[in-house]
Amino acid sequence: MSTQATPPNPELSKLFADVEARFRATQLGDERWYILALSCIATGPEPEFAAHLYRHLIAKPEFQTTESRQRLVRRMREALFKSICVIGVCKPIESILSIAAIERPEDRDLSHSRENWQADADNAQRAREWFLKIYTHNATDTIGLFDAHKDFAWTSLNITYGLYLSDRQALNDVETQLVVLPCIMMQNLKLETHWHIRGTRRIGVSKDDTQVIWDSIKQFATFFEIKLTRVPTVEDVEPDV
Repeated sequence: MSTQATPPNPELSKLFADVEARFRATQLGDERWYILALSCIATGPEPEFAAHLYRHLIAKPEFQTTESRQRLVRRMREALFKSICVIGVCKPIESILSIAAIERPEDRDLSHSRENWQADADNAQRAREWFLKIYTHNATDTIGLFDAHKDFAWTSLNITYGLYLSDRQALNDVETQLVVLPCIMMQNLKLETHWHIRGTRRIGVSKDDTQVIWDSIKQFATFFEIKLTRVPTVEDVEPDV
């Protein structure tokens, strides 16, 4: 389809450049900022702005081949797919379709990451391993919150942490948190934001780099006029790490 489907947005382009520069000064690497950006966009009120991010990225020198653009869209698609378990399916659909509308036919990636997925013992093991990395010694108490609501415990372990979050075909541990934390924090959720700031620190992201993540999410929230009045700061959570 035509890449002229969505005009450039100068304000968004500046936001992208600011967040990319902020990430460049961290140990997070220069290929992860757009995972956070996409997650914030998908959670916000204009999920179709994902097309602006895709356009911004494919203008870069590192995405000038079909192979590189296919890898890019696999990573973006996986971020949106993982976000489903945090924000629901409708906004990620808006985001992925906005990208599809401006993809060149030769850049389309036709792979299928969950084609053979089953809620089996291997899925349960992967889910528990990732859940334990995030929650460590709080894991039993956290899942115990659902003792009177066991469907939520089952869904958390088998679907949220199984089907969605423990898959490592396209995104690694840190990149998965760059989906989960922004999607939660952009919804102004106090408890889960605390858990996933803590979880980000527990998988090895430094306090300073976690602060960069927090500040970047806040910048997107400000852009979309979302008030983050309930979320804890990195400093608030640090004693619980």
